[in-house]
Amino acid sequence: MSIEATSREAIQQGSQSFAAAAALFDRETRVDAEMLYAWCRHCDDVIDGQTLGHDRVVVSPEQVRATLEELYAKTRSSLAGEPQSDPAFAAFQQVALRRGIPEAWAIELIDGFAMDVSEVRYATFEDTLKYCWHVAGAVGVMMALVMGVKPDDLATLRRAQDLGLAFQLTNIARDIVEDAQNGRVYLPDAWLTEADVPREDLAEPRHREAVAALAYSLIEAAEPYYESARWGLRALPFRSAWAVAAANRVYREIGVKVVERGPKAWDTRTSTSKATKVVLALQGGLMALRGKTFDRWREPPVRPPLWSRI
Repeated sequence: MSIEATSREAIQQGSQSFAAAAALFDRETRVDAEMLYAWCRHCDDVIDGQTLGHDRVVVSPEQVRATLEELYAKTRSSLAGEPQSDPAFAAFQQVALRRGIPEAWAIELIDGFAMDVSEVRYATFEDTLKYCWHVAGAVGVMMALVMGVKPDDLATLRRAQDLGLAFQLTNIARDIVEDAQNGRVYLPDAWLTEADVPREDLAEPRHREAVAALAYSLIEAAEPYYESARWGLRALPFRSAWAVAAANRVYREIGVKVVERGPKAWDTRTSTSKATKVVLALQGGLMALRGKTFDRWREPPVRPPLWSRI
Protein backbone atom coordinates (compact mmCIF):
# COMPACT_ATOMS: atom_id res chain seq x y z
CA MET A 1 0.00 0.00 0.00
CA SER A 2 1.36 3.45 -0.92
CA ILE A 3 2.14 6.10 1.69
CA GLU A 4 -0.79 8.18 0.43
CA ALA A 5 -3.21 5.24 0.72
CA THR A 6 -1.94 4.35 4.20
CA SER A 7 -2.36 7.95 5.33
CA ARG A 8 -5.88 8.13 3.94
CA GLU A 9 -6.83 4.93 5.75
CA ALA A 10 -5.47 6.37 8.98
CA ILE A 11 -7.66 9.47 8.78
CA GLN A 12 -10.77 7.56 7.71
CA GLN A 13 -10.50 5.12 10.60
CA GLY A 14 -9.04 7.50 13.16
CA SER A 15 -11.33 10.52 12.86
CA GLN A 16 -14.57 10.67 10.90
CA SER A 17 -14.91 14.38 11.63
CA PHE A 18 -11.45 15.23 10.31
CA ALA A 19 -11.89 12.91 7.32
CA ALA A 20 -15.14 14.63 6.38
CA ALA A 21 -13.51 18.05 6.53
CA ALA A 22 -10.37 16.93 4.67
CA ALA A 23 -12.49 15.75 1.74
CA LEU A 24 -13.15 19.41 0.97
CA PHE A 25 -9.48 20.22 0.30
CA ASP A 26 -8.01 20.31 -3.19
CA ARG A 27 -6.14 17.08 -3.91
CA GLU A 28 -2.61 18.33 -3.16
CA THR A 29 -3.61 19.89 0.15
CA ARG A 30 -5.72 16.87 1.12
CA VAL A 31 -2.84 14.46 0.50
CA ASP A 32 -0.46 16.53 2.62
CA ALA A 33 -3.06 17.01 5.38
CA GLU A 34 -3.71 13.27 5.46
CA MET A 35 0.01 12.51 5.70
CA LEU A 36 0.47 14.98 8.55
CA TYR A 37 -2.58 13.52 10.30
CA ALA A 38 -1.25 9.95 9.87
CA TRP A 39 1.94 10.89 11.70
CA CYS A 40 0.04 12.67 14.50
CA ARG A 41 -2.31 9.69 14.85
CA HIS A 42 0.57 7.22 14.90
CA CYS A 43 2.43 9.12 17.62
CA ASP A 44 -0.70 9.34 19.75
CA ASP A 45 -1.53 5.66 19.23
CA VAL A 46 1.85 4.21 20.13
CA ILE A 47 1.94 6.22 23.35
CA ASP A 48 -1.58 5.08 24.30
CA GLY A 49 -1.25 1.50 23.09
CA GLN A 50 -4.02 1.99 20.52
CA THR A 51 -4.64 1.33 16.86
CA LEU A 52 -6.09 4.34 15.01
CA GLY A 53 -7.58 5.64 18.24
CA HIS A 54 -9.20 2.34 19.25
CA ASP A 55 -8.59 -0.95 21.11
CA ARG A 56 -6.42 0.42 23.89
CA VAL A 57 -4.08 -2.03 25.61
CA VAL A 58 -1.99 -1.58 28.74
CA VAL A 59 1.60 -0.59 28.01
CA SER A 60 4.29 -0.72 30.70
CA PRO A 61 5.85 2.58 31.83
CA GLU A 62 9.25 1.39 30.63
CA GLN A 63 7.89 0.63 27.17
CA VAL A 64 6.10 3.97 27.01
CA ARG A 65 9.28 5.88 27.89
CA ALA A 66 11.24 3.94 25.27
CA THR A 67 8.52 4.64 22.70
CA LEU A 68 8.58 8.33 23.54
CA GLU A 69 12.33 8.55 22.98
CA GLU A 70 11.88 6.71 19.69
CA LEU A 71 9.26 9.25 18.60
CA TYR A 72 11.65 12.12 19.29
CA ALA A 73 14.47 10.38 17.42
CA LYS A 74 12.39 9.38 14.38
CA THR A 75 10.80 12.81 14.12
CA ARG A 76 14.18 14.55 14.10
CA SER A 77 15.51 11.96 11.68
CA SER A 78 12.58 12.58 9.33
CA LEU A 79 13.14 16.31 9.38
CA ALA A 80 16.83 15.77 8.67
CA GLY A 81 15.88 13.99 5.43
CA GLU A 82 17.14 10.56 6.50
CA PRO A 83 15.46 7.47 4.96
CA GLN A 84 12.37 6.25 6.85
CA SER A 85 11.04 2.68 6.91
CA ASP A 86 7.98 3.45 9.05
CA PRO A 87 5.11 4.62 6.75
CA ALA A 88 3.91 7.23 9.26
CA PHE A 89 7.33 8.87 9.42
CA ALA A 90 7.90 8.54 5.70
CA ALA A 91 4.61 10.38 5.20
CA PHE A 92 5.56 13.03 7.76
CA GLN A 93 8.93 13.50 6.11
CA GLN A 94 7.33 14.16 2.73
CA VAL A 95 4.89 16.76 3.96
CA ALA A 96 7.30 18.37 6.46
CA LEU A 97 10.05 18.91 3.91
CA ARG A 98 7.64 19.99 1.16
CA ARG A 99 5.81 22.49 3.38
CA GLY A 100 8.72 23.67 5.51
CA ILE A 101 7.35 22.53 8.87
CA PRO A 102 9.73 23.74 11.62
CA GLU A 103 11.25 21.12 13.89
CA ALA A 104 10.18 23.13 16.94
CA TRP A 105 6.46 22.68 16.22
CA ALA A 106 6.79 18.97 15.52
CA ILE A 107 8.73 18.46 18.74
CA GLU A 108 6.14 20.52 20.65
CA LEU A 109 3.56 17.88 19.71
CA ILE A 110 5.77 15.06 21.03
CA ASP A 111 6.29 17.14 24.19
CA GLY A 112 2.52 16.98 24.67
CA PHE A 113 2.61 13.19 24.64
CA ALA A 114 5.50 13.37 27.11
CA MET A 115 3.21 15.34 29.41
CA ASP A 116 0.74 12.45 29.28
CA VAL A 117 3.47 9.93 29.99
CA SER A 118 4.68 11.99 32.95
CA GLU A 119 1.11 12.34 34.29
CA VAL A 120 1.48 16.10 34.57
CA ARG A 121 -1.12 17.81 36.75
CA TYR A 122 -2.71 21.07 35.64
CA ALA A 123 -3.06 23.51 38.51
CA THR A 124 -4.72 26.32 36.56
CA PHE A 125 -6.68 26.76 33.36
CA GLU A 126 -3.61 28.35 31.80
CA ASP A 127 -1.76 25.09 32.47
CA THR A 128 -4.53 23.20 30.66
CA LEU A 129 -4.23 25.60 27.72
CA LYS A 130 -0.48 24.94 27.55
CA TYR A 131 -1.25 21.24 27.20
CA CYS A 132 -3.83 22.06 24.51
CA TRP A 133 -1.15 23.95 22.60
CA HIS A 134 1.17 20.96 22.59
CA VAL A 135 -1.33 18.36 21.39
CA ALA A 136 -3.59 20.52 19.18
CA GLY A 137 -2.45 24.13 18.78
CA ALA A 138 0.87 22.99 17.34
CA VAL A 139 -1.02 20.74 14.93
CA GLY A 140 -3.15 23.72 13.92
CA VAL A 141 -0.16 25.82 12.90
CA MET A 142 1.44 22.90 11.04
CA MET A 143 -1.81 22.35 9.16
CA ALA A 144 -1.88 26.06 8.31
CA LEU A 145 1.48 25.67 6.59
CA VAL A 146 0.05 22.73 4.66
CA MET A 147 -2.70 25.06 3.44
CA GLY A 148 -0.19 27.58 2.17
CA VAL A 149 0.10 30.03 5.07
CA LYS A 150 3.57 31.58 5.18
CA PRO A 151 5.72 30.99 8.29
CA ASP A 152 6.01 34.75 8.89
CA ASP A 153 2.22 35.32 8.75
CA LEU A 154 1.92 35.24 12.52
CA ALA A 155 -1.56 36.76 12.56
CA THR A 156 -3.01 33.86 10.56
CA LEU A 157 -0.93 31.25 12.39
CA ARG A 158 -2.27 32.61 15.66
CA ARG A 159 -5.83 32.06 14.41
CA ALA A 160 -4.88 28.50 13.40
CA GLN A 161 -3.47 27.96 16.87
CA ASP A 162 -6.74 29.23 18.34
CA LEU A 163 -8.77 26.68 16.41
CA GLY A 164 -6.53 23.88 17.66
CA LEU A 165 -7.00 25.10 21.24
CA ALA A 166 -10.77 25.23 20.77
CA PHE A 167 -10.82 21.70 19.33
CA GLN A 168 -8.84 20.32 22.25
CA LEU A 169 -10.96 22.04 24.88
CA THR A 170 -14.00 20.44 23.21
CA ASN A 171 -12.26 17.06 23.16
CA ILE A 172 -11.43 17.33 26.85
CA ALA A 173 -15.06 18.14 27.67
CA ARG A 174 -16.36 15.24 25.58
CA ASP A 175 -13.87 12.74 27.05
CA ILE A 176 -13.65 13.86 30.69
CA VAL A 177 -14.91 10.58 32.12
CA GLU A 178 -13.12 8.24 29.70
CA ASP A 179 -9.84 10.08 30.24
CA ALA A 180 -10.26 9.97 34.02
CA GLN A 181 -10.89 6.22 33.85
CA ASN A 182 -7.55 5.94 32.04
CA GLY A 183 -5.80 7.99 34.70
CA ARG A 184 -5.67 11.27 32.80
CA VAL A 185 -7.27 14.45 34.11
CA TYR A 186 -6.85 17.63 32.10
CA LEU A 187 -9.20 19.79 34.13
CA PRO A 188 -7.43 22.36 36.30
CA ASP A 189 -7.05 21.37 39.94
CA ALA A 190 -8.42 24.80 40.85
CA TRP A 191 -11.69 24.00 39.07
CA LEU A 192 -11.96 20.57 40.68
CA THR A 193 -11.38 22.05 44.13
CA GLU A 194 -14.03 24.70 43.55
CA ALA A 195 -16.49 22.05 42.34
CA ASP A 196 -15.63 19.82 45.34
CA VAL A 197 -14.75 16.89 43.06
CA PRO A 198 -11.72 14.85 44.16
CA ARG A 199 -9.39 14.30 41.22
CA GLU A 200 -9.19 10.57 41.85
CA ASP A 201 -13.01 10.24 41.91
CA LEU A 202 -13.74 12.32 38.80
CA ALA A 203 -15.14 9.36 36.84
CA GLU A 204 -17.55 8.28 39.59
CA PRO A 205 -21.24 8.52 38.55
CA ARG A 206 -22.12 10.44 41.71
CA HIS A 207 -20.15 13.43 40.38
CA ARG A 208 -21.92 13.64 37.01
CA GLU A 209 -23.79 16.87 37.82
CA ALA A 210 -20.57 18.58 38.82
CA VAL A 211 -18.71 17.14 35.83
CA ALA A 212 -21.45 18.47 33.52
CA ALA A 213 -20.93 21.95 34.99
CA LEU A 214 -17.17 21.64 34.47
CA ALA A 215 -17.70 20.53 30.87
CA TYR A 216 -19.94 23.55 30.32
CA SER A 217 -17.11 25.79 31.57
CA LEU A 218 -14.71 24.18 29.09
CA ILE A 219 -17.12 24.62 26.17
CA GLU A 220 -17.75 28.21 27.19
CA ALA A 221 -14.00 28.84 27.40
CA ALA A 222 -13.52 27.37 23.90
CA GLU A 223 -15.99 29.74 22.27
CA PRO A 224 -13.78 32.85 21.97
CA TYR A 225 -11.05 30.69 20.42
CA TYR A 226 -13.52 29.38 17.82
CA GLU A 227 -14.59 32.95 17.07
CA SER A 228 -11.01 34.17 16.80
CA ALA A 229 -10.17 31.32 14.42
CA ARG A 230 -12.89 32.45 12.00
CA TRP A 231 -10.81 35.49 11.06
CA GLY A 232 -8.06 33.27 9.74
CA LEU A 233 -10.30 31.88 6.98
CA ARG A 234 -9.86 34.91 4.75
CA ALA A 235 -6.13 34.15 4.37
CA LEU A 236 -6.74 30.61 3.04
CA PRO A 237 -7.63 29.34 -0.44
CA PHE A 238 -11.40 28.88 -0.62
CA ARG A 239 -11.44 25.08 -0.46
CA SER A 240 -9.06 25.08 2.51
CA ALA A 241 -11.18 27.75 4.20
CA TRP A 242 -14.25 25.59 3.59
CA ALA A 243 -12.58 22.51 5.11
CA VAL A 244 -11.45 24.47 8.17
CA ALA A 245 -14.85 26.13 8.60
CA ALA A 246 -16.59 22.74 8.32
CA ALA A 247 -14.33 21.33 11.03
CA ASN A 248 -15.07 24.41 13.12
CA ARG A 249 -18.81 23.77 12.80
CA VAL A 250 -18.57 20.03 13.50
CA TYR A 251 -16.47 20.39 16.65
CA ARG A 252 -18.58 23.27 17.90
CA GLU A 253 -21.65 21.07 17.48
CA ILE A 254 -20.02 18.34 19.56
CA GLY A 255 -19.57 20.88 22.33
CA VAL A 256 -23.21 21.95 22.03
CA LYS A 257 -24.32 18.32 22.34
CA VAL A 258 -22.15 17.74 25.41
CA VAL A 259 -23.81 20.71 27.10
CA GLU A 260 -27.31 19.65 25.99
CA ARG A 261 -26.86 16.10 27.30
CA GLY A 262 -25.73 17.37 30.69
CA PRO A 263 -24.93 14.58 33.18
CA LYS A 264 -25.82 11.97 30.52
CA ALA A 265 -23.11 13.19 28.14
CA TRP A 266 -20.81 10.34 29.17
CA ASP A 267 -23.32 7.49 29.02
CA THR A 268 -22.30 7.09 25.37
CA ARG A 269 -19.73 8.93 23.29
CA THR A 270 -21.01 12.26 21.99
CA SER A 271 -20.75 12.60 18.22
CA THR A 272 -22.58 13.96 15.18
CA SER A 273 -24.43 11.91 12.56
CA LYS A 274 -23.42 11.79 8.90
CA ALA A 275 -26.50 13.81 7.98
CA THR A 276 -25.60 16.46 10.54
CA LYS A 277 -22.03 16.59 9.23
CA VAL A 278 -23.39 17.31 5.74
CA VAL A 279 -25.47 20.20 7.04
CA LEU A 280 -22.55 21.55 9.07
CA ALA A 281 -20.26 21.27 6.04
CA LEU A 282 -22.71 23.37 4.04
CA GLN A 283 -22.79 25.92 6.86
CA GLY A 284 -19.00 25.84 6.82
CA GLY A 285 -19.11 26.66 3.11
CA LEU A 286 -21.16 29.76 3.84
CA MET A 287 -18.73 30.73 6.60
CA ALA A 288 -15.79 30.30 4.23
CA LEU A 289 -17.58 32.33 1.54
CA ARG A 290 -18.14 35.11 4.03
CA GLY A 291 -14.44 34.98 4.95
CA LYS A 292 -13.44 35.34 1.31
CA THR A 293 -15.91 38.14 0.53
CA PHE A 294 -17.36 40.38 3.26
CA ASP A 295 -14.64 39.68 5.84
CA ARG A 296 -11.86 39.99 3.28
CA TRP A 297 -12.42 43.73 2.93
CA ARG A 298 -13.08 44.44 6.59
CA GLU A 299 -10.49 45.25 9.19
CA PRO A 300 -10.36 42.17 11.43
CA PRO A 301 -11.20 42.80 15.06
CA VAL A 302 -8.30 42.94 17.45
CA ARG A 303 -7.70 39.46 18.78
CA PRO A 304 -8.97 39.42 22.36
CA PRO A 305 -6.48 38.81 25.18
CA LEU A 306 -6.58 35.04 24.79
CA TRP A 307 -3.79 32.67 25.77
CA SER A 308 -1.24 32.26 22.98
CA ARG A 309 2.05 30.50 22.35
CA ILE A 310 2.71 32.35 19.07
